[in-house]
Amino acid sequence: MAATAEVPTLLELRQLRPELLRSLLQEETEVWLREMLWDFRPSSELVRRFVGMQALNGHALCWRDEVVGYAYFVCEEHKGLIGDLYVKTQLRTPEAEARLLEATVRTLLAVPHLRRVESQLMLMSRESQAALPFPDRARAFARDYMVAQLAGGEPLHEDPRAADARFELWSDTFTDAAAHLIAAGYQGHIDADINDQYRTVPGARRFLHNIVQYPGCGSFFQPASIACFNKTTGEMTGVCLTSLIAFDTGHVTQVCVHPGYRGLGLGYEMMRRSLTALRMAGCQHASLTVTSSNTGARSLYERIGFATRRVFNAMVWEL
Repeated sequence: MAATAEVPTLLELRQLRPELLRSLLQEETEVWLREMLWDFRPSSELVRRFVGMQALNGHALCWRDEVVGYAYFVCEEHKGLIGDLYVKTQLRTPEAEARLLEATVRTLLAVPHLRRVESQLMLMSRESQAALPFPDRARAFARDYMVAQLAGGEPLHEDPRAADARFELWSDTFTDAAAHLIAAGYQGHIDADINDQYRTVPGARRFLHNIVQYPGCGSFFQPASIACFNKTTGEMTGVCLTSLIAFDTGHVTQVCVHPGYRGLGLGYEMMRRSLTALRMAGCQHASLTVTSSNTGARSLYERIGFATRRVFNAMVWEL
């Protein structure tokens, strides 16, 4: 009996009181800030609130009457999204993380009408994902979490090739044009395999609504979010959106240039303007994520001053 008691058990999150997650979420908050420069407190508060309402789907890993790990998911139309997975340092092993992931994916596969599961779990070790559950339906894509230091660095210079473009701060009235831009910009792109919202205009519109209205990628920061237009036709040619993930850290949530306007320095110039605005707002650092195989984008980010801080997997299961 003693040996059995040492084996971590899985419970549904709906069975737990939110106070049982306090220690786990506190540690996770500290890890996000230390390793990713990301203030996780708003997200942890949402987890606590929805667990208290018995409205969060997922699993908890329990050991000796203590919650030492959890994973949660949400369902959005035809798709399941794994929002987070974290195991405390004292019991964090590839086996423990993989057990939580397998239980979460298994539950989602049983949900009627779901056709797809997506996840981007930045704190989960890649070793835990070496053998994905349900491998016949799974794909993994390596992604880089990159960080640039804004304070004390040399200012970026304007790109003269972008002189024919008009740049404006983001407005909600740009949403429809930006949705068309994103759907066109990601056609046939590997990132559309990772996030299926990029594939259609309605999906891109939902994506934009989510990053502007919800805190999953930080708090949307309009003063450093830029839209780019053709001066003659008024056509939107690019967009660069940002958020604040901590009081002194900005995050670039989206950079997209229309296929017909690439190679004209628009991506660089939008990012230069966004990063300058973030620095003027007091940000010491900026971060972003990029698919590792997207060498063109990575080269641009490295030229601007970003360096890879962590590599993680985006995972997709097609049902």
